[in-house]
Amino acid sequence: MDDYPLLDLFLTMLYFFLWIMWLFLLFRVVMDIFRDEDLSGWGKAGWLVFCIVLPYLGVLVYVIARGRGMGRRDVKQAKDSEAAFREYVRKAAAEANTGTSHTDELAKLSELRASGGLTDEEFDRAKTKLLA
Repeated sequence: MDDYPLLDLFLTMLYFFLWIMWLFLLFRVVMDIFRDEDLSGWGKAGWLVFCIVLPYLGVLVYVIARGRGMGRRDVKQAKDSEAAFREYVRKAAAEANTGTSHTDELAKLSELRASGGLTDEEFDRAKTKLLA
């Protein structure tokens, strides 16, 4: 224990934490480069090479130059995902609220035919339309 004082342990943990934070930032910048629809292919390649060849400087310059756009793209992606989820839920709820399946509708058609509301010919047309 005397070979590695508490302050050195704290500094090692701090450096490790900062390194992990920097890796998260690097991956986020790389993902943003690929997600950006405004950049051309050459622009994406240039930023990517800059971030790989000079990683600290490349990430710092990217965040300074395009940081505001990163935030907007994150918000847009979140809104698009939420809108797609809401649309899916709306569709699923609409399908569940109809409450009528093919068997229910066939039962209604046969009741109408039995009560005389439909002729056999109308029943057959409605049945083929329903099952198509």
